[in-house]
Amino acid sequence: MEEGRKPQRISRTAKDPVKLRRAIVVLMSAQGQTVKDITVLLQGGEDYVRDVIHAFNERGFDALDPKWSGGHPGTISDQVREHICLIARTSPADWKITAFSAWSLSKLADHLVKQKVTGAVSRETLRRILQEGKVSWKTTTTWKASTDPEFIAKTRRVLALYDTPPAGGRVICVDEFGPLNLMPRKGKAWGPMRRPRRLRATSNRYDGVRQMLAALDLATGKPYYRIRPRKRWREFLDLLKALRARWPGQKLYVVLDSFSPHKHAKVRTWATDNDIELVFLPACGSWLNWIEAEFAALRYFALNGTDHRSHDEQNAAIAAYVRRRNTHAEPKTNFAPDSPVRSWTDRPAKAA
Repeated sequence: MEEGRKPQRISRTAKDPVKLRRAIVVLMSAQGQTVKDITVLLQGGEDYVRDVIHAFNERGFDALDPKWSGGHPGTISDQVREHICLIARTSPADWKITAFSAWSLSKLADHLVKQKVTGAVSRETLRRILQEGKVSWKTTTTWKASTDPEFIAKTRRVLALYDTPPAGGRVICVDEFGPLNLMPRKGKAWGPMRRPRRLRATSNRYDGVRQMLAALDLATGKPYYRIRPRKRWREFLDLLKALRARWPGQKLYVVLDSFSPHKHAKVRTWATDNDIELVFLPACGSWLNWIEAEFAALRYFALNGTDHRSHDEQNAAIAAYVRRRNTHAEPKTNFAPDSPVRSWTDRPAKAA
């Protein structure tokens, strides 16, 4: 059973394209598919498929690992190699190709021949050219630029509060964390090699969800929180009242995002009447909120790798983590001292 799962696992996780193709060949062969079917799917040759299968039968999984050796001197000039790398970084749509949205090595090789950039070139040669040209296979990511016209002013206001908290005042970072539902959560833990710890697989979500409303006091570095069924303006106002009661006599500067309950008229009025200044982050600027790092640590150390069956059990785990965290807390200083954000004069239009 374990040997049967291994080719499937390799086909999902292998980063080396050669090992990935060989694992797919072995997996399809184990499923009873013919050499012809495998060849059609991988756009390869029948001899290659048979060689992989025979090598696997003789040497086992060791045959999936490529073993490079020296070859004949290169016949492709540096200029052509650079041209290949430039084309690889384009999209098929740039060439009016609509049948596929990304280049595979074989599709790229065929395209290079059609464009008369090179003659027939093997996938392995093409892979090496791209690797030497520092062109790698990457996951597409997204970037959302801020449309806030006051992006720079708001950013500088937040950074100024972080760097030099006003005398007689206290800077508090506030945000919501959740939803907290009951589910098995993937995580990392030490264990025997090739024997990962197993959690149950389920799509059921019982007992609803909970929301955490949390605040981080920069003067002490201690987070405070409460868990509620919802995160409306009423729950947020209750959190502000608790913060006000904890530090009477000090003006509170609450750094928070533009979540609609934070801007509710009753929240704003109460905050003004009780010497609390709401300092809003710029749009798409949640990464400026210092509490985000605390949430990442909470998720990693208290929730990942768990499978709580009740909210009471999950809340107790969170409480234990926060208590331990607070015993080691230190004042928060030096927020991103070397970050380019400190030299920005206009909101970013694209990812750096």
